[in-house]
Amino acid sequence: MTKITLKIDGMMCGMCEAHVNDAVRQNFKVKKVTSSHSKGETVIVSETDITDGQIKPILDKLGYTLISSAREPYEKKGLFSAFRK
Repeated sequence: MTKITLKIDGMMCGMCEAHVNDAVRQNFKVKKVTSSHSKGETVIVSETDITDGQIKPILDKLGYTLISSAREPYEKKGLFSAFRK
């Protein structure tokens, strides 16, 4: 799985966060998506990589600007994750 962190300009409130989260869920198959207008970022956890070229038009349509993105492998952390190895 991949964790994608997007820096987004234009989110001003909780409704903006909800709009971005809904748009990501409707257009991509994701495990988890969370946004923070105060940090100006959205974090997506997905089994497949989503390119900037796929994300940018969706954010542009909503009126937000993709500033940058970072990708890293995602490993679920939980109570029993220490015992899986």
